[in-house]
Parts: sequence; structure tokens; C-alpha cells
Amino acid sequence: MADPITNPATPEAIFGKDAVTAAMADHIAIVGLADFITDAKWDRQELTLTVAPETIVAACETAKAAGYNFMEDVTAVDWYPTEPRFQITYSLLSHTFKQRLRVVARVAEGQTIASITGVWPAANFYEREVFDLFGVTFTGHPRLTRIMMPDNWNGHPLRKDYPVEGYR
Repeated sequence: MADPITNPATPEAIFGKDAVTAAMADHIAIVGLADFITDAKWDRQELTLTVAPETIVAACETAKAAGYNFMEDVTAVDWYPTEPRFQITYSLLSHTFKQRLRVVARVAEGQTIASITGVWPAANFYEREVFDLFGVTFTGHPRLTRIMMPDNWNGHPLRKDYPVEGYR
């Protein structure tokens, strides 16, 4: 058996857009989102599709039309010093098909991404949290203001280059 520390992928893991779309050609997310996918991963029975940031609203609308009727979460990861720096992850759920889907968009420092609050209004507070803690700006958001840190706070504390003791 493979060591899970050195090889975290399960034996049935599939990586890459071409390999995942070929192996899962009939999956509802692959069928609906094929035009938007730039990369894909199937590992531990979880599907992750990477899309271009400029297509995130259309990709989410398409996923919703395909049956992913519930937006569970929007979160971010700072991959500093790698570019594009931020990974915005949208966790979606289909109650009908009992399947989860992760839609990922990578954005560079200073780059904006469109808000999906028009598709799922519940994304409002999640996007505000990502804005507050990472500094990623969501265009078209109805009220993009800080939600966790004080309004006069300097910086975004979940960035990897944020000083441990804060700015002085």
C-alpha cells in the first residue's frame, strides 16, 4: 500500500483536463461545463474543475442549470509566491444527484473576479470574507466591505506575506 504522506492520491485518481473528461465523459458536471474547463482532477471520489476567472459566473450558472442547486461555500487559498497567487474555490452540491463539485478559479494579485451573488445570493458573506481576509476583489458585489476585521484594519491577515504580529 502506498504511503499516504508521500503519495496522497488514491489509485483511481485522475489528473488533467483531457484525462478527466475522457474518463468521466458522461458526468453531469463534465457535460455541462466542458466549454469552461481549463484543468480537472478526480481524486477520493471528488471532482474539481478549474475554470478561467473571467468565466466564473457563466460556469456557475451552467453548473446550477446542470443540477448543482446548492452553493455550500466560497473560500480562498494564498499560494504565495506562486502566480496566479490566489485560488478561489466554490463548493457546490447537487441534492438530486447527491454529488459535490468544486469549481476553482485562480486569480493574480490585483486581479478581480466577478461576484456570483447573482447566481447564488448566499455567496454574499463568503465573498466578503475572502475580500476581508485575502484582499481579493469581487466585481459586481452588492456590498463588498469588511466583515470580520475592523474597517480601519491595515492589510489582509490570511495572506502568506502578512506579518505574524501585524503591521506596526
